[in-house]
Amino acid sequence: MNTAIVTTTPPTVSPFVQNLEQQKQKPQTAKEAIAANVQTLIEQLEQGHSEGLTAYLTAMGKFHRYSFSNILEIARQKPLATRIAGMYAWNQLGRRVVKGEKGIRILAPVIGIKRKKDEEAQKDITKQNQSVLLGFRSAWVFDVSSTDGAPLPELSERVTGDVGQYSERLLTFLAAQGISLEFKESIAPALGLCYGNRIVLLPGQSPAEEFTTLVHEVSHSLLGHATRRTTTTKAVRETEAEAIAFVVGTTIGLNTGNAAADYIHLFAGNAALLTESLEVIQKTSALILSALESPITGGSAEPTESEAVA
Repeated sequence: MNTAIVTTTPPTVSPFVQNLEQQKQKPQTAKEAIAANVQTLIEQLEQGHSEGLTAYLTAMGKFHRYSFSNILEIARQKPLATRIAGMYAWNQLGRRVVKGEKGIRILAPVIGIKRKKDEEAQKDITKQNQSVLLGFRSAWVFDVSSTDGAPLPELSERVTGDVGQYSERLLTFLAAQGISLEFKESIAPALGLCYGNRIVLLPGQSPAEEFTTLVHEVSHSLLGHATRRTTTTKAVRETEAEAIAFVVGTTIGLNTGNAAADYIHLFAGNAALLTESLEVIQKTSALILSALESPITGGSAEPTESEAVA
């Protein structure tokens, strides 16, 4: 049903959408891009909005092969993006970018060759040339919603409300990390506790609850919160672990809610602390998600190493 609404106030838009002035000031380095996006997040949080951070945490899971700075860029420019690739990659998959669709600007590395002239390089020709990062350039990717054409292959083993084989893969990951797991009724009302390389869970949780609790506790172990830094607080430590559980759970299709995205009262405008937290959340989530993935078969719209991104 189409209903016309007359209002004297501007239409509501996501606070994560960049205004026109910000669009004109396009950061040219990864460091500048991170700083600009984090500042935007802080301003939104101070105004009581957490939609932008929710979009970013969701993007962490969907695009965990991308860099920290580019995940921020993707989430800011297109919060509802689900699958992105460059124009050439879409063409290879039998799809075309719809005329007039706007791309998502990211930063791509510019790699150059540095010729070494030391004694070792003179003896071994394979060591004479060395790849070096010269800087970054603007590159453009497009969400699947901006394309049409051949249907895409489904992402392998996506689940909704069911952990499926991800639970077994997470246990394999724990073993590889040297982390032991046990169950004890005595830890109630806590759902889980982490003692370094030993995790204890409360028995009787549903598979989905047990999975997200385990990811939360594994995050504590991987982050090494006791020694990682001195500026953190218990509230920040718990929120970081919960945010990682949100990213991982959302990515595999679990309904995890959005409580993990509520950073409003934790950072008080501290850009350095927010940036540090988001970076460790992104890196730890990517590590866990990589362990949960099965070998990819068939085509994919994920970026290749040559397309990648700062």
